[in-house]
Amino acid sequence: MTTYKSTPLYGGALIADLPVNFADVSAIRQVPDNEEVYIDKDGFTSIIFDITERVGEPGTGPEIDGRALTTHLEDLVGEDLDRVKVWNTTPTLFSRLDDDIPAYTLIATVAPPKADSTSSSTGDERPATKTDFTAIILTLVRLEREKTDLLITINVPHIKGEYDEDEVDLQLGKQGKLIGDAVDYAAKIWETFKVKDWGLFNEV
Repeated sequence: MTTYKSTPLYGGALIADLPVNFADVSAIRQVPDNEEVYIDKDGFTSIIFDITERVGEPGTGPEIDGRALTTHLEDLVGEDLDRVKVWNTTPTLFSRLDDDIPAYTLIATVAPPKADSTSSSTGDERPATKTDFTAIILTLVRLEREKTDLLITINVPHIKGEYDEDEVDLQLGKQGKLIGDAVDYAAKIWETFKVKDWGLFNEV
């Protein structure tokens, strides 16, 4: 059973419950002012909060917001886009935000790049990455009044030997433990996330 603690974000302007075994990355390395990054001390999963400028046209609705979610996913994965598969997208309810603030969550996977057969000639003897795939749970909160899109991304690398491959088959609806845990983390954030200082979105 995961234990959570109320965690101040952006100097306490936002709060959300995060797993106690996740560490604030800014204690180790520099993180951009518009981001908060937490990483699992016992694994490879990370949780990233990212305050970005609103994308797309004014207004809201499944089409407008769906296009915005796609834009943000494309920005997130960059050149890996051709190896991305989106499994589902659903409207998301945040318990402590107004009902008229739209939010959406998608689950996607990113396959690793195929090994480049010419790379052996570079003299780089490092072994190829053992990541089988990375799952992404991406939640978009659309703050139109603040001209802001808030992204909450949970990255879940699946590294060979670190998970039970027989438990994971998203085509059959089998998420496995790592993705299942990440969905729980996301659900806890949806339940506990709160804005304490709306002025934050004018500063970032």
